[in-house]
Amino acid sequence: MIDFLQTTLDGLLDGGSYALVGLGLSLTFGSLRRLNLAYGATAMLAAYLGAWLHIHHQAPVWLVALTVVLAATLISLYVERLCFAATRNEATVSRGAPIAGSDGREVVALASSFALWMQLEQLAVNLLPRHLNAFPSLAVEQNWFLAWGSGGHSELMIRPDRLVLALSAVALTLGLAHWLERSRAGLSWRAVSQHRTAAHLVGMPVARLQSLGFAAACALSGVAAFAVLSLDGQVTPMFGMWVLFKGLVAAMIGGLGSVRGVLWGGLLLGVVEAHAQSLLGAQGREFVTYAVLFAVLVWPRRTLKGAA
Repeated sequence: MIDFLQTTLDGLLDGGSYALVGLGLSLTFGSLRRLNLAYGATAMLAAYLGAWLHIHHQAPVWLVALTVVLAATLISLYVERLCFAATRNEATVSRGAPIAGSDGREVVALASSFALWMQLEQLAVNLLPRHLNAFPSLAVEQNWFLAWGSGGHSELMIRPDRLVLALSAVALTLGLAHWLERSRAGLSWRAVSQHRTAAHLVGMPVARLQSLGFAAACALSGVAAFAVLSLDGQVTPMFGMWVLFKGLVAAMIGGLGSVRGVLWGGLLLGVVEAHAQSLLGAQGREFVTYAVLFAVLVWPRRTLKGAA
């Protein structure tokens, strides 16, 4: 029993990371109704710029964090301008959900973001050619132990840094959901997301709101990149793929464009992966993750729906 609880707890803490990286991807889709394949590469290049400052100039942690977030924001504007600015249109919808492939512009945007994915990753690798690159570490070595069971003979181990990351992901997600639902700016952004033409007719600056929403969503990828890498203390060329894949699965489980949904999707993915690794090993864990992604693609209406 204690092993099951420990595995579940570890999965929930890992799920906080997945929710954090999926949040920006889900918001990006909500802003433009387009899937941004360069999302992970944006986070990766921003992280590599921060790592470059850390390695070559011994930059303080706060400067690295600021660099990663600002770089992700600026890179996202480059991606938005090249891939999505010229293909904006009212997405074809069916019962509120975009139909994949219903518009040729969607294919153009998807292919363009894939090309920029390759470009941004290559820029990052050229910046720091080594496979392992140091990143400022905020990891806490000392673990917490929580007595469990009668007599307190069993203990659950908690990594405080992972706990802080998971709680931060929950707080950020709920705070963002509240802002989208209650603030004037959030309601304007949701209006543009749900019906671009109607928003334009009532005088909203649609193009500006979409660009700002896209940049803000990708800035979250910088926040997520710094938070995750600061616990690992290193960054590799696989980081961009990791961000895109884990974020996409979490967002697909919770419903693309759903803020609260991506939180539940990330936590669920973390728990499923943790138990899969416990039973099947590391390779089995990846197999189960791909199986989960396949399942939500085949049965999209079974995803967890939350507030937009």
